[in-house]
Amino acid sequence: MAGPVFAKLSSVTTNNQSSFLPSSADSTKVQNLEPKFLSLTSIPAVIVSVSNNKLTNQQIKGYNTLVAKLRRVNGVVNTTNGVIGPVIANDHKAVEIIVQINSNTKASSVVSSIRNTVLQYSPQHTTGYVTGPAGLAADLLNAFNGINSTLIYVTLAAVFIVLLFVYRSIILPFLVLLTAGLALTVAGLAVYHGVKSDWFKLNGESQGILSILVIGAATDYSLLLTSRFRESLEHHQSRWEAIILAIKSSYKPILASGSTVILGLLCLLFSNLNSNRSLGPIGAFGIAFSLLSTLTFLPAVLALLGRKAFWPFMPKYNPEHESKNIRSGVEGTRGLWRRLPLIITRRARLVWVVFVLALVMAALALPSFKASGVSQSQTILGKSQAVTGQNILAEHFSAGSGSPVLIIAKANKLKQIMQSLNNSATFSSVIPVRSKNSQGPLIVNNQVMIEATLKVAADSAAADAIVTHLRTNLDKIDNSTLVGGTTAISIDTNNTANQDIHRIIPLVLAVVFIVLIILLRALLAPVLLILSVILSYSATIGISALLFNHVFHFPGSDAAIPLFAFIFLVALGVDYNIFLVTRISEESEKIGTKLGIIRGLSVTGSVITSAGVVLAVTFASLAVVPILFLVEIAFIVAFGVLLDTIIVRSLIVPALTYDIGKYIWWPRKLKADNKTK
Repeated sequence: MAGPVFAKLSSVTTNNQSSFLPSSADSTKVQNLEPKFLSLTSIPAVIVSVSNNKLTNQQIKGYNTLVAKLRRVNGVVNTTNGVIGPVIANDHKAVEIIVQINSNTKASSVVSSIRNTVLQYSPQHTTGYVTGPAGLAADLLNAFNGINSTLIYVTLAAVFIVLLFVYRSIILPFLVLLTAGLALTVAGLAVYHGVKSDWFKLNGESQGILSILVIGAATDYSLLLTSRFRESLEHHQSRWEAIILAIKSSYKPILASGSTVILGLLCLLFSNLNSNRSLGPIGAFGIAFSLLSTLTFLPAVLALLGRKAFWPFMPKYNPEHESKNIRSGVEGTRGLWRRLPLIITRRARLVWVVFVLALVMAALALPSFKASGVSQSQTILGKSQAVTGQNILAEHFSAGSGSPVLIIAKANKLKQIMQSLNNSATFSSVIPVRSKNSQGPLIVNNQVMIEATLKVAADSAAADAIVTHLRTNLDKIDNSTLVGGTTAISIDTNNTANQDIHRIIPLVLAVVFIVLIILLRALLAPVLLILSVILSYSATIGISALLFNHVFHFPGSDAAIPLFAFIFLVALGVDYNIFLVTRISEESEKIGTKLGIIRGLSVTGSVITSAGVVLAVTFASLAVVPILFLVEIAFIVAFGVLLDTIIVRSLIVPALTYDIGKYIWWPRKLKADNKTK
């Protein structure tokens, strides 16, 4: 159903990291000035060809034939410098060729043609690899291609299996997935037209997250609605009365939950990174259509099918369990969710203290979470010709070949800057961009451009340190000097992402806090719920840090991951507390807070836990896309949701609420509490 729509989405995605930086970043300014110095902007592909033995004269002549063929590839810059090489390594076992791809073409298609040419015309007994920025970008795009079909199909299959166990029904899983599919299709169309209208940008990561958000959210909201419908069918013979009652009793927590996630996502609009800022409206579209589909399409279908929707275990009419008959709070429930509320309330203080301390211990590992960014070659998991080629390139040549540091400076500072760069042992070559008609440097608006090739890989941590130090040194010569290029883009992206964390996290907390106050008409309960999700988030990041560093041995994490994880875990984590506490509030209004807590937990336990499992499975499906960012987000959110659902919502929140008692609604007072004194 959603396949054709997401095929359209892929046509408007961009995974160029530089396009997501703010205009104030130095690397963005350099990129904007670059066309003035280079008549045709291009993306370099680096070909490295290796032999087990020293290259023979015959093989070296063969590379000249390869260069001639590469010049004829459609999309390669048609100038003298369009193909540079072959350059023979000092050990005479490798050759380097740099191919400039016209930036106005589809680089991934050109890279594919280049790879075919290298395969066909490389000298005998040599192996060629296409790497560099263009090669890495092409492999990254291929990895993202799994989002179109594999991710969606795996997610739907996983959710379907979980729903079969939850509902023990053949029909309901199809209805819920149909609801999610409808929401995903409409959201995809809305996002597609939003990107086409230039309202925001879309990258592969946002596209994958959109799919997961919509399927997960729509399924969660559907679980809550169908559980209230089943409950209503036990008290009403008419399916129409039952669906009306189900909507009345569930629309408020569903809307509150959806609004919390939407507002939390829209806080990303305050991000300085275009990639983060774009995810806000993209995700908000997804959640909004999930709400709309769940509150319109699903109730209509459920009303038409009635009890048949739950076949073969259809609910029977049984009006005996009314609130006036509630004595223990667990009437009409069975199994774990009949026993657990009673166990928690007998040892309420011990329960919440023990589990809070356990989460605090886990949170102590939070500072060890490495979120300083990773190289583009480390982003791609699994097989990648570009990654292999980059490693081979570093063995025989300057690893920064094809991705020079670009420096734009005042013309009268050129000599001083060149001297500083040449005195550095970190560059293999330092060359000013020259004018076509003379041997002197090209001067544009009293500025010059210098290309400095690093000896280390341009997307490595070592390169980041060198360029950061370079900027400091060049500022001493002239603080108007700009440093750009691949490495600078990575540095500016990480710095901007770190700034976003300090700006957006407090904003999200404030928004969620206000929503909870409005929903619960209380102050103390929202404060405790906010603290609980912060603790859950901190523990999740702490445990993730330990596993990423010592078990999975990941090289690090994207600088945006802590922020994305916070948005999802806080907004979605509050969801389950909203589902629980709104039901507790509803029951407490009738039978008092203490009994209402037991009742609320016992009747919502299975459905909220099921919703948590479904959302965890949904996010875990992101791991099928071999991109480090998505694999890490998949683990963090899936683990965090399970932690929040099983520990925070099932144990800490009800135990703490029970321990505090009627004061949890402060400053509001419930009439039922006065009656039960």
